[in-house]
Amino acid sequence: MQEIKYRIDDEMGLHARPAGLLVKLAAKYKSDIQLGIPGKMVNAKRIIGVMALTLKQGQEMTMTFSGEDEDEAVNAVKAFLAENQFSPL
Repeated sequence: MQEIKYRIDDEMGLHARPAGLLVKLAAKYKSDIQLGIPGKMVNAKRIIGVMALTLKQGQEMTMTFSGEDEDEAVNAVKAFLAENQFSPL
C-alpha cells in the first residue's frame, strides 16, 4: 500500500472538472484507490463520493493505493495532480 498527501491550491477547490478527470484516471487501474481527509475516505473511482468530500482550497487530501498496479497508479495520479494545482506535502 502506498499513500500520498497533497494540498489543494485551486481557488475553486476540487471542483467538477478536475474531480471528473481524477475519477476517470483512477478508474483505469485495478488497484483500490481511496481519496479523502482524516475520518472520511471514499473510493476515488466514484464521482459522487469524491464530490461529496467538498474539498476546498488549502485543504489537505490523502490518497491511498493498494493493488497489483499501484506503482503505475501512483505515478499517473502524481503527474495529474502536479498539472492541476495541487502541491505535494
